Amino acid sequence: MNEDFIRRKFYFRHIGPSLEEIHKMLKILKCSSIKELINKTIPKEIRLKKNLILPNSISEYKYLNHIFRISKRNKVFRSYIGIGYKNTVTPAVIQRNILENPNWYTPYTPYQPEISQGRLEALINFQTMISDLTSMKISNASMLDEGTATADAMFMIYKESLRRKRIKNDPYFFVSDEIFPQTFSILKTRCFGLGIKLIQDSHGKLKKYQKKDIFGLLLPYPSSLGEIYDYTETVKYAKEKDVSVIVSADLLSLTLLTPPGEWNADVVVGSTQSFGIPMGYGGPHAAFFSTREKYKRFLPGRIIGESVDRKNKKAFRMALQTREQHIKRERATSNICTSQVLPAIMASMYALYHGPKGLKIIAENIHKWTKKLENELTHTVNGIEQINSFYFDTLRIKIKKPEIFSLEKLKKVAERRRTNFRYLDFHHLTITLDETSCEEDIHHILSIFHEVNNHKMERNTYKFKKNQEEKYKIPNSLRRRSNFLTHSIFHKFHSENELMRYIKRLERKDLSLTHSMIPLGSCTMKLNASAELFSLSQYEWRNIHPFVPKDQTKGYQFIIKNLEKYLKEITGFSGISLQPNSGAQGEYAGLMVIKAYHHSLQEDKRNVALIPSSSHGTNPASAMMAGMKVILISTKKDGSIDKKDLFKKVKENKDFLSVLMITYPSTHGVYESHVKEIIEIIHENGGQVYMDGANMNAQIGLMKPEKIGVDVCHLNLHKTFAIPHGGGGPGMGPICVASHLQPFLPDHPFLQNEKNKKTLTVSSSPYGSPLILTISYAYIRLLGPDGLRKCTEISILNANYIKEKLKNDYKILYVGKNDTVAHELIIDCRIFKSIGIEVIDIAKRMMDYGFHAPTISFPVEGCMMIEPTESESKEELDRFIETLINIRKEIKEIEKGQFSEKENVLKNAPHSLDLLTDNKWIYPYTREKAAYPLNWVKERKFWPSISRIDDGYGDRNLICTCT
Repeated sequence: MNEDFIRRKFYFRHIGPSLEEIHKMLKILKCSSIKELINKTIPKEIRLKKNLILPNSISEYKYLNHIFRISKRNKVFRSYIGIGYKNTVTPAVIQRNILENPNWYTPYTPYQPEISQGRLEALINFQTMISDLTSMKISNASMLDEGTATADAMFMIYKESLRRKRIKNDPYFFVSDEIFPQTFSILKTRCFGLGIKLIQDSHGKLKKYQKKDIFGLLLPYPSSLGEIYDYTETVKYAKEKDVSVIVSADLLSLTLLTPPGEWNADVVVGSTQSFGIPMGYGGPHAAFFSTREKYKRFLPGRIIGESVDRKNKKAFRMALQTREQHIKRERATSNICTSQVLPAIMASMYALYHGPKGLKIIAENIHKWTKKLENELTHTVNGIEQINSFYFDTLRIKIKKPEIFSLEKLKKVAERRRTNFRYLDFHHLTITLDETSCEEDIHHILSIFHEVNNHKMERNTYKFKKNQEEKYKIPNSLRRRSNFLTHSIFHKFHSENELMRYIKRLERKDLSLTHSMIPLGSCTMKLNASAELFSLSQYEWRNIHPFVPKDQTKGYQFIIKNLEKYLKEITGFSGISLQPNSGAQGEYAGLMVIKAYHHSLQEDKRNVALIPSSSHGTNPASAMMAGMKVILISTKKDGSIDKKDLFKKVKENKDFLSVLMITYPSTHGVYESHVKEIIEIIHENGGQVYMDGANMNAQIGLMKPEKIGVDVCHLNLHKTFAIPHGGGGPGMGPICVASHLQPFLPDHPFLQNEKNKKTLTVSSSPYGSPLILTISYAYIRLLGPDGLRKCTEISILNANYIKEKLKNDYKILYVGKNDTVAHELIIDCRIFKSIGIEVIDIAKRMMDYGFHAPTISFPVEGCMMIEPTESESKEELDRFIETLINIRKEIKEIEKGQFSEKENVLKNAPHSLDLLTDNKWIYPYTREKAAYPLNWVKERKFWPSISRIDDGYGDRNLICTCT
């Protein structure tokens, strides 16, 4: 094969094994070709007969030129729209060293704290920042976006009210009529699923509804129109009536405003986008969620807590995990799996870089320019008035004399001058300033208004009077007087050198794909190619507000339209929504689509979700959030769905059956041959079939979900389609649906001129996190149909190669009828319990070899699920295999009595540098055995920064902020 041709084909860069290595692995598997392996693995009746119809692959060079040209179709206007999204400045030191750094964007969620201390520390900084600014006791480590954080807050207090029997028959939730429109739409969707009734009115009219059973109240601070209200009387009345108070707050404004925690709020939510995170046409951005300590066991999402390791060294870990979906399943506090770790870390570094004084100066400057704009507008423009009594960064302009000042003319002039305002109706608009605003912006806005007034404007037409310059447009009673960000961490890193070195110190503590493969089953930790990521830093993609007119986003519309087309072709479905912001949110969205479909047929009683016991924990958690009743289906010894149990429960729930949720291939790593039969039974009994897309990396180009009868599936773009995991987010979870479900796909209040308006909204922005959609678009264009199919084939090859090499040392728990696995496999570690070795001990010991452990105890307790992906070379697979085989030898040493069950190299793993350099060595094996168990480890050594963490101590002594 021509060498130049090979170099130009991207899949030879993306796929790990070389052609020679592929032949060697096939020989070990006793297969003459990849085709033979696939035929043995995937049932014939579901295999595709034709190739995918997609554009052919292009080289990285051609792709980068292509995406650059597409970006120029976007028009970057000056946007003063606000409503939760603002221009901001990403400090270059943060962009260069975090956003563009694979050591930060390629790790997984920090389930293994000993090799995740860097991002765990950054996240505890984030939690401290949020707790301080909101004046709440506890914060989590980020949410998907502000709207879903608000819905999760409502859900939390709803569940807590049910638990203490506060709610009777008819639950109501009260929402201020000045909340963000996108947030209200998300709340409507959540309430539709749960049977909660919404009241939307002025906060001052809460007493009017005293006969309603209102369990919660949502207040904006400041409001979406910019007004700052003193809610003292409203909150006092709510507390008297046992109504929980949720506040949706502007984080930067809380440097100047009295924090909600000081006026008795129960939950505070919002977005950290203004802390240096680009708008990106809507995301990704990290939302925040802070609350009172009494809610700590009900808090959604991840919580980072402080603990100690075995040497009593301070360490961080994910705390209170027993309340999360992967353990509590349908009884979980939320369905959150992926959140927004990378944007949260960037926001925390923004706070470290500026410190409390810097943040306050930024907020004061914004407020100063907003005041100046108000004064200049009201004194130099005829026919308008500014009607907000108090504000932080947003003016509300009323057209009081349309014959003098025409709003229609303003729209035309503003568009010609490449400027966006928020137009409320025929007589009102708002103008929101931000961190980037300066005198030039003031002059620019004024010149537009003056042109509408038909007179020329001179610079500095109106001068501040001294008392106006000094006067805050914030109520004196709501001026912040408490200190914030007082911990020393927020006072150390104000120079670029110091922040850069701090970022690097944290970075060195974390294992990522830059060190070794991360073989987490069901997580698909594949290569995130550099060429796919360049667009994240490009001006035309980063700086567009999500609610601008579509003719300003033709670049984005091109990407969205084509990505939708490609994903529909890959899955076989006719409808798609890119709105869901994570895989779990995709599950929820898919279930809500099914719920809406059943309601359209007047089959409201269909609310039963049948879910295999082996499913990912998000499945039952999402079903519960959609207001469904979860019934578990057992699995057989070979890992397949127990058809007898399924058919029995289908028959018992025939009139109430809503959906069967399946994963394919199964979470046990096999292609079930009777999947079509199962789907037909569900359809015959009035139900729909939802496919979890977690294992889509074993389908692309070889089979399509729609062809086997599935009605809806979600895709994890952060798994299958190369969006980096970011240490726990961002992600994307679009849903694809069959034609009969297409009318019920999620919609959004800011999508203009769309037909058949629906009520389902699941994300704050219309397309979830559009900035990172460019990554998945790049992945498909670079690979093309042949490359995509090859990725699936090699992921199956790599998994089967590992199976074959490990089968003499570990029991392979599940295989297909031809003794093959799909793209992942499960090894059984339960046998080692007889000598006191748990699966967690093997996981910790792998760190000493430089590897992140596979997924442990899911889907089977005491086992490991291994997914190598297509991106790993044979050389890397062999190191991983040798690691597990050598650990098996270490276990045999315990079995033979060479080491005790309590004192051995596994029980004491991982061995940190502190442990190994201690003057006193008390262990029955050598330091070399602990640190360098195989020769190649010396050249590739990754040092865990702490020894084994004490999980119990961290939960017993919960500390979730910097100490």
